[in-house]
Amino acid sequence: MATTVQAPVNLSEGAVKELKRIMAEPGFDTTQYLRIGVKGGGCSGMSYMLGFDAKEGDDEVFEIEGIPVVMKKAHGLYLFGMTIDFEHGLNARGFAFKNPNASSTCGCGSSFAV
Repeated sequence: MATTVQAPVNLSEGAVKELKRIMAEPGFDTTQYLRIGVKGGGCSGMSYMLGFDAKEGDDEVFEIEGIPVVMKKAHGLYLFGMTIDFEHGLNARGFAFKNPNASSTCGCGSSFAV
């Protein structure tokens, strides 16, 4: 049974807007949750995961601005207090991760070390 908890991460206004735009596209599977997590890899040791996925039995479930979110409890150690933003500037367009737990990040911002 899923347990709903307070969100350990934050979504900026821009990220919420972009995620809701994606969720409103024709054919979007409304049974999916936004999965936020980490995995080993990347040039700094750990990489961020962000995408839509089915809920698994050991996931923590929370909601941010009407967006259903799942995350492995163990990932909270690395992601607590992180803000996910969506940037669409001249040089880059996409989700950006601002993680207060990261001791270093790579140049592209998609991997980090703690």
